[in-house]
Amino acid sequence: MLRRVLIPVLAAVTMAAMAPAAIADPAPPSPAVDPFYTAPTSLAGAPGDVIRQRDVQLYAEPFRVFPAPVKAWQVVYRSTSATGTPNAVSGTVIVPPIPWTGAGSRPIVAYAMGTQGLADNCAPSYHLRNGDEVEIAFIVQALLKGWAVAVTDYEGLGMPGTHTYAVGQSSGRALLDVARAAARVPEAGLSASAPVGAFGYSQGGQAAAAAGELQATYAPDVKLAGVSEGGVPSDLNVVAKSNDGGIGFGLVVGAATGLATAYPELPFTDILTARGKQLVETAKNSCVVGLAASAPFGRLKALTTNPDVLNDPRWKARLAENQLGNVKPAAPIYLYHGTVDELIPYSGAVALKNRYCAVGANIQWQPVPLAGHIVGVSVWGTTALNWLGDRMAGKPATPTC
Repeated sequence: MLRRVLIPVLAAVTMAAMAPAAIADPAPPSPAVDPFYTAPTSLAGAPGDVIRQRDVQLYAEPFRVFPAPVKAWQVVYRSTSATGTPNAVSGTVIVPPIPWTGAGSRPIVAYAMGTQGLADNCAPSYHLRNGDEVEIAFIVQALLKGWAVAVTDYEGLGMPGTHTYAVGQSSGRALLDVARAAARVPEAGLSASAPVGAFGYSQGGQAAAAAGELQATYAPDVKLAGVSEGGVPSDLNVVAKSNDGGIGFGLVVGAATGLATAYPELPFTDILTARGKQLVETAKNSCVVGLAASAPFGRLKALTTNPDVLNDPRWKARLAENQLGNVKPAAPIYLYHGTVDELIPYSGAVALKNRYCAVGANIQWQPVPLAGHIVGVSVWGTTALNWLGDRMAGKPATPTC
């Protein structure tokens, strides 16, 4: 276990140490005041098309003394909302200095971050430049293997508008499209026929899982070789009920805000109480720590004038639309989950596994004994990433069903 915890940390340290010493650069401007993140004047073109790009310097440590020895581009690319409307999403494409000597084209990891928050300054593309992205260790591991990494900011995170937090139909498309965009950055030298692996945990696990289910119909040109997903909030009803009245209730507020943003017909803003309006405003302006701490032990019924809003037919329909495991992904899946996860119930992960098996998915299921939510990815993320590497190398998966 100690080895699994230390490997991601050592990988990030190694990447920083590979870089030449430098004087710390000034901090980059936040997305709210950075013109790069402004809305484009046109959304013409196809999903995955790069609307704008720029070279950037990334950092693996918060003091920003050692620039990461990689080539990186921030991109704004064309994607699609949960309701099928064209939108613009920001992200980052990273290519390591290590030559690719494996068979075929350099693989691309489509990386979906766990919960970052809802405010624009929570965007991963901003934190990667600022040197304080909490998931940098897994990105570094992928780069040290010679893989390219394409990180999505998700809809509304960095770019104008409210982030559609917890909406798999939106984040899955954004993840597939950042893989497309990576191959459309000419300087990156990546191929549209490269094997792509989707990787994510928690909110990122939801995005990766949704990408796996959407790929065959939405992005058949993306050569998805495998999906590694952990801590997946696969059924938002289950997650909401589990956290209602619990310490993670602020995340429920964030999810309700994200869903109401993605689906404007949902009754939410117009039925909020004064306390509800206050918490939603806090959620929209918070990153993950502030979001999680914003409303401990709160209850959804106290935030709206409808005490049972999730049973409204419109909410039930959209929650059902975002339930995962009802569509057979074309690519194999690695699903892992901590058995004592305090935020996303283990029972929900077992139900997801059973739904995958029922539709005939090629799934490898891995419970992580005695692991809570954060511990689950800390001790098993490296194994999940290595599994993805085998799939991108063309090795067959071993299904559990």
